[in-house]
Amino acid sequence: MRLLLLADTHIPKRARDLPPQVWQEVEQCDAVIHAGDWVAVGLLDVLAARAKRLIACWGNNDGPELRARLPECADATLDGLRFTVVHETGAASGREARMAQQYPHTDVLVFGHSHIPWDTTARTGLRLLNPGSPTDRRRQPFCTYMTVVTRPGALAEVEQHRIEKT
Repeated sequence: MRLLLLADTHIPKRARDLPPQVWQEVEQCDAVIHAGDWVAVGLLDVLAARAKRLIACWGNNDGPELRARLPECADATLDGLRFTVVHETGAASGREARMAQQYPHTDVLVFGHSHIPWDTTARTGLRLLNPGSPTDRRRQPFCTYMTVVTRPGALAEVEQHRIEKT
């Protein structure tokens, strides 16, 4: 199973649309996971229509319309792995231990908020993934997203992708 991980798209405030290479990934993936900060409902509608499956939550910049349609925390089982999707996880220091305690029955935690790509594993085995942002790099050298390939019960491949300027 191939998954596309996104967060912090901030459309239309930071960009008019997702980059073309992200839309290509949407077409190729079995599911899209979005960890919040959509900003406007338009992208949610288009992504929901184009993705084979969409798993998503709202973020701190998402208003009442998005919060009415999305959960604060989304859970899904994909290829035997338990995924949880949230926007914020707090400070980077101690994140793995805090999240492992908060989500003891999760295998993979996808989060956003910082716009900083993150890929670590807690002592409990919880994998923490932040794809960064495909539209707002902030202090990062590149805008980013992630793809994940799963095998039954395991992450076979996690790859961070840079958005190349066109």
